[in-house]
Amino acid sequence: MKTINKILLVDDDLDILEQTKVMLQSKGYTVIDTDNSENAWKLFQEHKPDAVVLDLIMEEHDTGFILSYKIKKDPHGKTIPVIVVTSAAYVTGYKFDSSTSEEKEWLKCDAVLNKPVNIEDLIKKFDSFIEKS
Repeated sequence: MKTINKILLVDDDLDILEQTKVMLQSKGYTVIDTDNSENAWKLFQEHKPDAVVLDLIMEEHDTGFILSYKIKKDPHGKTIPVIVVTSAAYVTGYKFDSSTSEEKEWLKCDAVLNKPVNIEDLIKKFDSFIEKS
């Protein structure tokens, strides 16, 4: 059975990045982190993480969508969970739902969580992905 040990964490909000990193490390995960999509793509290719957690809106409004799409098109990215986290629901009132077939078609990720991230919910998403594999 596949396990998740190494996580790539991407968020342009440095406070949230650090907070999430500390929470994941406290649960025993190795965390590789960055605050932008360009570095994230390089780190993804270099480190081949077991999972990716990325912010939806970073440098541009579509940065998270694009990064998630690139990762999921990559052969390694197809085999790992990509979790998108966002505060867009608070700003727009729109909640993303990656479980519907329509949204899965254009939102290339395995799950969407709203910020602030609950670490237990995030771990459940990892576990759910592992069970499906």
